[in-house]
Amino acid sequence: MHKSIDCGSLREAHVNTEVILAGWVHRRRDHGNIIFLDLRDREGLIQVVFDPTNAQNAHGIAESVRNEWVVKIEGAVSLRPKGTKNPDMPTGSVEVIANDIEILARSKTPPFYINEDSEVDESIRLRYRYMDLRRPFMRDVLILRHKVVKFIRDFLDSRNFIEIETPILIKSTPEGARDYIVPSRVHPGMFYALPQSPQQLKQLLMASGFERYFQIARCFRDEDLRADRQPEHTQLDLEMSFVHRDDILNLIEELLVELVSSLVPDKTVLKPFPRFTYHESMSSYGSDKPDLRFDLMLKDLTNCFTNSSFQVFKKVIENNGIVKGIVVPGQGGMPRKKLDRLVELAREFGAQGLVWIGLSEGFSDEDLDTKNIRSPIAKFISVEELTKVISVTKASANDLLLIVSGKKNVTENVLGQIRNEIGKTLSLADPNDLRFAFIVDFPLFEPGEQKGEWTAVHHAFTMPKAGAFAELEKDPGSVIADSYDLVCNGLEIASGSIRVHDRDLQERILSVLGYSKTQIDERFGQLLEAFDYGTPPHGGIAPGIDRLVMILAGLDSIRDTIAFPKTQSAIDPLFGSPSPVEKIQLDELKLRLVDSD
Repeated sequence: MHKSIDCGSLREAHVNTEVILAGWVHRRRDHGNIIFLDLRDREGLIQVVFDPTNAQNAHGIAESVRNEWVVKIEGAVSLRPKGTKNPDMPTGSVEVIANDIEILARSKTPPFYINEDSEVDESIRLRYRYMDLRRPFMRDVLILRHKVVKFIRDFLDSRNFIEIETPILIKSTPEGARDYIVPSRVHPGMFYALPQSPQQLKQLLMASGFERYFQIARCFRDEDLRADRQPEHTQLDLEMSFVHRDDILNLIEELLVELVSSLVPDKTVLKPFPRFTYHESMSSYGSDKPDLRFDLMLKDLTNCFTNSSFQVFKKVIENNGIVKGIVVPGQGGMPRKKLDRLVELAREFGAQGLVWIGLSEGFSDEDLDTKNIRSPIAKFISVEELTKVISVTKASANDLLLIVSGKKNVTENVLGQIRNEIGKTLSLADPNDLRFAFIVDFPLFEPGEQKGEWTAVHHAFTMPKAGAFAELEKDPGSVIADSYDLVCNGLEIASGSIRVHDRDLQERILSVLGYSKTQIDERFGQLLEAFDYGTPPHGGIAPGIDRLVMILAGLDSIRDTIAFPKTQSAIDPLFGSPSPVEKIQLDELKLRLVDSD
């Protein structure tokens, strides 16, 4: 070994011992006769002192080294002089008095500072990712990710789960997004697909009798990207036989509570995790992944305006629409510029507009007067309507009411996004709170792009709730699925369901989704055949590792949780991929490129 101990491991107990260190020069400070180097390795930093009276040759070499050079240093551990200790460093009470230094590798001037938490353009960070990963905050995130995965493995192993790997090269099957496909050289004109998830494979493992399976699975989806999506992602894939929904949810809750307590004890988790139906979540928060760190619940105001003289509300209600609003405490005096921005956002989100009502500081629900409100529709609101609104919303002096009207799904969705925007701009959410919740009972189907077309809300293998089988063909939109999501702080963390394990029922669901008998046999035959040989009731869930680590680390993008991610346009700046391949490779695959024109 080039070193006898890690830089970040040195403590007062090592004083007066001789050590050999190796790492990167994090920072160099020349104080005339004395040179200080902060030496960095994976475990942290240590201050090294070069004194020419102690080691003249080493001091001379230290004069030449620069940041990010890799060096090997021999010296003795010593207590720092009184008044020079650094309480912000774990090694801050000691230093190493160098007696020798060897340069192992030199470095060009880095494209950005490694020793500062400065903002660096992401394209530069990803182009020089090996440099970016040297930064302490990136190192800490990847170490946290390692610990999260290890904790999960140990937790599930202790509960009799078996980790089983499933293939990466499989058959293209519909999972909700486009597949990445891989041409076969051995079978020209034929293709493999990279799995969007191991859905059919894990169900086949249940048919195989393993009962409790998991893997840390790599999944691939050719879809438009955003901050919490990548072309390839990692998930905990978990499946259990002979279980009901609550068995799975209780297990995941126990796993996450123990994981957070063990790995990020400064975070607060509220338990037990609340459970909302999909319709409850949409009605109260305007989202199926609500951020529960702040209130601002949606209130139905339709009955408050049934006889309104405000034509917008009147027409909406006459056309079977709804009027809903949220109360923002203490913001009755919000500046007009910010209110106009909220109106603009509501339109961008799909609403016709947004109505705001600011209650003055002198407003009282015991002595209601429309003169004490500030609103562009103040002259259209009666005291009677205001009385009803205050009764429903419990608004009080100096509060702000934000109201949207229209079709139910649009209105709730728009208010949900406005709610999130308010929470963000007013910093209503405590970053140290982790507010997990389960959203259950999603619809099984939702309308497709074409009239009479249906698509699966989760996927085609989800079991309908008991009693809903008869409605599959009669009224697909009314069928509720035995499905569930885990959400946290406004993000979906996991999705799962109790699965179909009966051939006839699976074929009926696939038929509703528009698959012909031939397509069903061709694409799903292996799974349906397994159902003919005694497959137990089973279900599962798949938490995303990248998103989970992002939340635990307090990050805004999953790209910072992945060692070598792609950009938002699915490009890898480090390797320059995707990239052309040589013609000989295409010839071997019997492929020919066609001009997009």
